Amino acid sequence: MKVYTLEEYNTMSKSPEIVFWVGCAGSFDPRAQKITKALVKILHHAGLEFAVLGNEESCTGDPARRAGNEFIFQMMALQNIETLNMYNVKKIVTACPHCFNTIKNEYPELGGNYEVLHHTTLIQKLIDEGKLTIEKGKFEGKKIAYHDSCYLGRINNIYETPRSILKQLDASLQEAKRNREKGFCCGAGGAQVFKEEEEGSKKVNHERVGELLEGNPDIIAANCPYCILMMNDGVKSKEKEEDVMVYDISELIVQANRW
Repeated sequence: MKVYTLEEYNTMSKSPEIVFWVGCAGSFDPRAQKITKALVKILHHAGLEFAVLGNEESCTGDPARRAGNEFIFQMMALQNIETLNMYNVKKIVTACPHCFNTIKNEYPELGGNYEVLHHTTLIQKLIDEGKLTIEKGKFEGKKIAYHDSCYLGRINNIYETPRSILKQLDASLQEAKRNREKGFCCGAGGAQVFKEEEEGSKKVNHERVGELLEGNPDIIAANCPYCILMMNDGVKSKEKEEDVMVYDISELIVQANRW
């Protein structure tokens, strides 16, 4: 599947309908790259004209700001905004809630004003418009435990859209005892993914996975590459990696449609 960069679109004197912001995890982490590929398949099957920034995309600056380095954040953000504005970008989709939150809510104060969609919102929109369908049967009889990402849920109040998509998979949707507004972090947010826990403290992701496993699910579903990373580690810590799979919602759609 050919994916064009904005630079390539520019040389063709064309503008894509939407820009896919891949993010650091989706670009470099082997597990998150599978989510990137799944979303690309969905965008292609829905017939959307989209582009990526390619080598012109850099980190949004989210980890730097969360870690307290405002100077580095603003340097990264301003560079990205300059690039996006140069291409007259209007609409962005990303599979990373951290990128979503930063570009949507924090870039405007620096001159970056765009329509920003998390991929679950776009997927539901494509389903509503009839541009994307989900085949039935693949997950019949399966139990899916859903984990709310902090940056999508509590920070941006997007709770029902991911659940609506999961309910269309012919699976039984399970809720953790802490969910929605009272959801529990995977342990990666606030740049915590880049550091070890303080001595004597519990591993947050192990505690969270313990909650998700209480209903004996077949699958743990999330909507964030960092949550996926932390959930996978937690499942391994419980020695359940042979019994419970961890997937992004986009991957489940691709599996359901057998693409």
